[in-house]
This record gives sequence, C-alpha cells and structure tokens, in this order.
Amino acid sequence: MSITAGLSSALSGLNAAARAAEIVSSNIANAMTDGYGRRELQLSARTVGSTGQGVSITSVVRHSDPIVLGDRRLAEAESGSSATTASFLKRLESVLGTVDSAVSLGSRINDFDTALLQASSRPESEARLSNVMQSAKALAAHIATAGADIQIVRSTADDQIENQVGQVNTALSRIADLNGQIRSNTGTGRDASALIDQRQQMIDSIAKIIPLREVPRDKGEVALITTGGAVLLDGLPVQLGFNPVGEVVADMTQASGGLSGLTLNGKPISTRAEGGPVSGGTLAAQFAIRDDLALQAQQKLDAVARDLIERFAASGLDATRTTGSAGLFTDAGAAFNFAAETGLAQRLSINAAADPAQGGALWRLRDGLGAATPGATGNSQLLNGLQAALTAQRVPASGGFMTGARSFAMLAADLVSGTATARVQMDSEATYASARLDTLKSMQMEQGVDTDQEMQSLLVIEQAYAANAKVIAAIGEMMQKLLEM
Repeated sequence: MSITAGLSSALSGLNAAARAAEIVSSNIANAMTDGYGRRELQLSARTVGSTGQGVSITSVVRHSDPIVLGDRRLAEAESGSSATTASFLKRLESVLGTVDSAVSLGSRINDFDTALLQASSRPESEARLSNVMQSAKALAAHIATAGADIQIVRSTADDQIENQVGQVNTALSRIADLNGQIRSNTGTGRDASALIDQRQQMIDSIAKIIPLREVPRDKGEVALITTGGAVLLDGLPVQLGFNPVGEVVADMTQASGGLSGLTLNGKPISTRAEGGPVSGGTLAAQFAIRDDLALQAQQKLDAVARDLIERFAASGLDATRTTGSAGLFTDAGAAFNFAAETGLAQRLSINAAADPAQGGALWRLRDGLGAATPGATGNSQLLNGLQAALTAQRVPASGGFMTGARSFAMLAADLVSGTATARVQMDSEATYASARLDTLKSMQMEQGVDTDQEMQSLLVIEQAYAANAKVIAAIGEMMQKLLEM
C-alpha cells in the first residue's frame, strides 16, 4: 500500500469514527425522547479500481418497530377514550352523591321524609313546618344542580371537541410539510432521521385523539388512515370541520340542529363512539359524552324530577288545589307539562304559595296550597298525605328505568346505583387499557436506545479513532523522514 493510499484510508476511518461518535452521542442524549428512533451508521468498503481505500459512509439507518409502534398508538387511543368516559361518570356520580355522602340525593330524600314525619306529629310547630320547607328546597336544588352540571359537562365536551379538531388539523398540516422535506432529503441522499422523529411526534399527538394506522409511501412519505377507514393524509391533508356553540342547554342535540357534527373536507361524517370513521379515541369519547351519555343522564334525572312533581300533584292529595294547578314541587313555578320534560330537572322548584322566601306562607303545607286562610293548627291530614305520596309505590312514567313500582327513594337509588355500576365498569376498562398501554410503551423502550450498549460502541469507536490517528501520525513521521533525506 502506498503512503497516499494509507493516508486516504486512515482519513476515511477518522471521518467514519467521528460520524459514528456523533450518532452514538445523539442516541444516548435522546434515549428518553418520545418519537426518537435509534440511529446506526452503515459503512462499506471503499475501493479505487481493485485497491481498498478505507471505508465509505453508506447511510444512517433509523431503527423502529412499526408493529409495536402501531399497537402502542391504538392502545393510547383506547386508554384516552376510556379514561375520558370514566372521568365523566365519576363526575356524575359525585354530583348525585354516593350512599356514604352526607349531601347525596338519597340523604336529601331521607331528610325530607323525616321532616314530614316530624311535622305531622306536631303540625302546629312553625319550626317543623319550616324544616319541611327547607328540606324540600334542598331536595329540589340538589336535582336542579345535578341537571345544570350535566349541561356544563356537555359544554365542556363541546369545547374539547373544538380544541382537538384544531390540534388534528394543525398536526396534519405539519406532517404533510415534513413528508415533503423527508422526500427531498431522501431523494438527495441526506439523512432524514431527525425529520422522521418530528413526524412521529406529530402522528403521536393525533393518535390519542383519533386512532390511526401509518401506511408507508414512496421516498419516506407516509399516509395516515383511521381505524374506521377515513383517510386523514395521503399526499394532501384533510380538513376536519366543527362549529362550537359555546353554551349547551338540555334540548340541544345534533338531530335537532342545535349542535355541530363533524365534517371531513366539508362532508359530514359519523361521530359514533363505535364503528364510526373517527371512533375509538378521545374525540369520539367527547362526542359520546355530549350527545349520548350526558343526554341519557339528563333524561333519567328529568324522569326523577317528573316523578317527584307528579307524586305531590296527584288528585285528591290536596283538596284546596284547583284542577291542573301545581303541587308542592313545580316546573319553574308552573304545573308540569309532559310535552316539555327535557330539562325539567333544572327547572324543578318549590311552589311559591308555601315558601315565605317567595311571599308564601308555611301554614299552607299543613292547610293546603290553595287555602286562603289558616285552618286548624292540629290538622295533620295533608302532612301525612305528603309523606305517604313520597313513599308510595309508583311506576316511573319515563327515563327508561326497569319496570316495576317503587318509592321515590328507590327510584333515586336506581339512578345512583346505575351510574355507580357504569362508573365501576368503565374504571375497570380504563385500568386494563392503561396497563396495556404501559406494556406496549415498555416494549417500545426495550427496542429503543440501550445506553449500556451505546457506551460499549463508543469505546470501540474511540479505539478505531485512535488507531486511525496513529496511522496518520506514523505517515506524518515517514513523510518527515523522507523530506529530511
């Protein structure tokens, strides 16, 4: 080998070792960076004619397991969906109140029942009549507050949908740009690994919102297709459309046109939580909360409010009331109209005739809501009737409850227990989804950067660098000797 060939080989070795050290350093520094793929330098022998002339850097290979990556993304979408739904059910259970809560729906009913029993034993007691009024108002307020909170949740879901649609549109546009840059780098032989890392991060930001699959295309580009079959990106990105309403009220639905659905490039698409083009992630979960789960909860709560109103407006209970007039519990002060049940829970209130805070008189709880003057103070007939109405076995007229007659306390217990059962089931699903996601993340990490292995590689690279440097130093000494001759 000539001096020139030896020097060329050593310089190529130094260059390869320096590049390899740079890649190993990058691997170690980004071992915990999301979306980062381990790099490895690919080398080949460099020849001039039939003579070896050192090494040539062929390419930088980015390692990633597409199967584990895809499964991890799907698991992330599933975990996000179940966690979002579980959070809603937990909030609903909390606002209704669990059985061990001092301010639960059940405890409000029990307080009202107790107050009626105590007042019926001492109907002349102003304090006991006042206690009946306060417990009745607390019960109505509890139901109304729960109904209002359901609409707050629906409004929040509407806002979340807007935010997530914006995130998806922004990420898709960015991924399309990165596709173009990666195609350009690949075409000119430049390393596109850093751009691919950025693209993976952008895809990950979408995957939790809408579950998707990444499909490779020519020259390093990718297409994105949801598990429901909608194409989000294949060359050009799609544009998701959504119009938020700000504040959601009980009678607003997609079917009535009061709430916005989702469009893809201007065309409406289904927002079903299962089987739809965007089902399975947090976006579909927010639609399910706004349009299905919260609506079902509202319907059941309205049915409970209706049952309460109708119990205390039954004919024959209060002889002083005119036909069709409101009982103790009212629909915003008026008699209940079965054609306007939606949102009834929020409108539930106490009849002003018996409420001193509204200009009424407590003695009407004893003597009748339509009474013009106080009657005999020892008459407990109406109070006994009110307590009997609360505990009477009655079949609910709406709400989709199981068939069968029950007391008002049992009807409310059915509502609370149904919510608790759904919450426990969803918590179980969320726990499973989270464990599966953690497992897939661990598998992905195991296939990622092994810092011990990288440090060992760095030692080998340092030795190669030192060997090539020693060859160059020896050639330098030889050249110096020749010049001195």
